Amino acid sequence: MDKEMEAKVLLVDDEQDFLETLSSRLELRGLKVSAVTSGEQAVSEAKQDEYDAIVVDLSMPGIDGLETLKRIKAINPDAEIIMLTGHGSVQSGVEAMKLGAGDFLQKPVELSELMARIGEARDKRMLVLQKRSQEELRKILQAKSW
Repeated sequence: MDKEMEAKVLLVDDEQDFLETLSSRLELRGLKVSAVTSGEQAVSEAKQDEYDAIVVDLSMPGIDGLETLKRIKAINPDAEIIMLTGHGSVQSGVEAMKLGAGDFLQKPVELSELMARIGEARDKRMLVLQKRSQEELRKILQAKSW
């Protein structure tokens, strides 16, 4: 069994059964999961809250995974996004990575592999937040006349 980890994850997939199953499996491993069925909902969630990892399906009606990725990155450039696809091509994988996806995985994805990628995304995010905090502290200290 996978080691439990704490992470806040947003799952985005138009396949309700897949979404429910994956959400349950991730929650059993200690993750706090929010799930939405469209790119539009994902963008709205990303505006309201921050996530350690956002797992986005590439092929969805409405705005697809690539457009969802673009819009989330416009809101939060530091968002860690993992693309999932059942219909992946090398071209779409390259495009997703150029747009800022941290990973591009094929469905069906092994849960242990997804957990590892979510862990890596969470660790990257923690480093970014830590660096940002250090920069803010440095600015505050420089502004004070000690």
